Amino acid sequence: MDTFLTEVSHRRGSVMWSRSCRKTITAHAKPAIAGAGHIGRLLRRAYRMLKLPVDDYFTALTACLTRFNVLHVLSIAAAFAVAWWVYVPIHELLHAYGCLLTGGEVTRLEIDPLYGAALLQQIFPFVAVGSSYAGQLTGFDTHNNDLTYLATDFLPFTLTILIGIPLLRWVATDRQNPLRGCIALGAAIPVAYAPFISIPGDYYEMGSILVSRLVALWSPSLPLARWRSDDLFKLVGELFFSDAGASVGDAAGVLASSLVGIVLAFVTYWIGAQFARLVVRDQSR
Repeated sequence: MDTFLTEVSHRRGSVMWSRSCRKTITAHAKPAIAGAGHIGRLLRRAYRMLKLPVDDYFTALTACLTRFNVLHVLSIAAAFAVAWWVYVPIHELLHAYGCLLTGGEVTRLEIDPLYGAALLQQIFPFVAVGSSYAGQLTGFDTHNNDLTYLATDFLPFTLTILIGIPLLRWVATDRQNPLRGCIALGAAIPVAYAPFISIPGDYYEMGSILVSRLVALWSPSLPLARWRSDDLFKLVGELFFSDAGASVGDAAGVLASSLVGIVLAFVTYWIGAQFARLVVRDQSR
């Protein structure tokens, strides 16, 4: 009898110890599980943000091209060409006014003659006819104010948020007139996707402004202009394929600036998508 009671006591103790261990393990595991769940949610949100521009494009294309039609395809191409021609000089002028409105000065904005530079020169005294790019702000002074510099770069992309993405989203809601939808799609593309077209340009420059300013907090001797440029490919050539004496730090700075620029481009598109949700109503209902 004593042996039986002793065995029961041991078993009870073992069960209680086992339960205690499980509670202890569970208590320690919960934060890890919660952390993993939080990371998983962040990754899913990041993935949705990355695929959002592609989803929007194919949704709009499917809505307006319910079946292949040569006229509809040509209307997309024609609307894209006209919208591009109109958008480019407006984009460049907004760079200039981004600088002026935030306290900077503008002395020269070069625009290719193809985009009506001669006419614009009669209206805006700082416009110069001719550019090695479609357009480029070559004469401006931010008075060493990085907020002014960022505004100079970013102001044109407010059109992406306010017009381009809402128009792109509207195409998917209007299935009553496919031709009208195709024209709207062609017109929306250059404005809605301008941030991605500008990743090696304006968005790299915005990234480089942020990165160089952050690095300068730890290394005040860093020349702020060293990584800053509105042409990433030109900068890479000047830094790494010349006698500029580029270092590993330069490579890290340019890479970090590029990554920040890419993130900013996707964030801009996401903001535009949220704005479109507020202003676009389904026309098919």
